[in-house]
Amino acid sequence: MQLNEAVAKRIVELCKERNLTQYQLYKKSGVPQSTLSTILSCTYPSMKLRVIYEICEGFDISLEEFFDSALFMRENLDD
Repeated sequence: MQLNEAVAKRIVELCKERNLTQYQLYKKSGVPQSTLSTILSCTYPSMKLRVIYEICEGFDISLEEFFDSALFMRENLDD
């Protein structure tokens, strides 16, 4: 899986865990809905760490917690 796919899956996973919609995440994080939609559809060409940080703020988690997932294990990602 590509890194952008892992990021999208992690966001979906966290939304489900917290019963948040994409709109609610936008309201909590300040990341525009269009950006979230682009990330979730895996069409975001290069994601900035700042955007992921803002998404983490919306989830009230750290970057470490965001990336603490099997999705980001080296063997699960394509080079």
